[in-house]
Amino acid sequence: MSYSIQAIDCVVNPITPEVLGLRPAWFSDFYSKKIGRDTSISAGLSHERMLSLMDAAGIERAFLVATKTGRLGLPGSWHLPYGIVAEAIRAFPDRFSGLAGIDPTEGMAGVRALEHAVRELGFIGAHMYPHWFELAPDHARWYPFYAKCVELDVPVQMQVGQSLIYTPEQPLRSVGRPILIDGIACDFPELKIIGIHVGIPWTDEMIAMAWKHPNVYIGSDAHSPKYWPPQFIQYLNTYGQDKVLFGTDYPVLDFKRTRDEIEALGLREDAKVKVMRDNARRLYKLP
Repeated sequence: MSYSIQAIDCVVNPITPEVLGLRPAWFSDFYSKKIGRDTSISAGLSHERMLSLMDAAGIERAFLVATKTGRLGLPGSWHLPYGIVAEAIRAFPDRFSGLAGIDPTEGMAGVRALEHAVRELGFIGAHMYPHWFELAPDHARWYPFYAKCVELDVPVQMQVGQSLIYTPEQPLRSVGRPILIDGIACDFPELKIIGIHVGIPWTDEMIAMAWKHPNVYIGSDAHSPKYWPPQFIQYLNTYGQDKVLFGTDYPVLDFKRTRDEIEALGLREDAKVKVMRDNARRLYKLP
């Protein structure tokens, strides 16, 4: 299939052999048994191979997440060093951008690391998994990071909706109800907030927050488009077309399959251009 729009994927996890060597043991079984992905990814993909898959799916740029997944030392938790993503950005500056993961337990040391990633390493935003820390996104420990994002004028992505069980040694509570964004957006009206993972199963709450607040957006990643709730498709195709960003959360979703499923939705062309590309360019100030 050919694509009329070159897309920007706002949520991508690098899975080079080096990165997979850092990931905990739960990764392989989670992606193959829970997510249903091909077990071949467990061997890892070079950046060049990932770029070829992006090319086949009409994706011109990917935002690579330097994830901070839980507090280090707890079962299943791990952090991807910012430097590894920075190397990928330096090698492929026209194709990759970086998102700095946040660990709220790191306090001001984490805030300074975020600032370094943006000012010195060229990262364009922050990324956070509230459920991995069992700290709701409106908890005070996140607030210094929000203030720094405002100061740096970069967006923050936060997973909203249900969390899964990634490793049985550390089951995690679903602390990311989208309605909690309401207080954050009121406290930080300049903070650009992207609720990723569609907000499922509380998609109506996520839509309500994006409709209410000028600074709140929705990431469409991690859930196959053919299973998107009808109200979400209606939203992004009509009055919410300026407030939704395309993503896959690769390798959770395959690049090409995701694009093909979006093409099958029959979206209006003007809405599709915004969702697949223009909203990300505007929000992240890309050239």
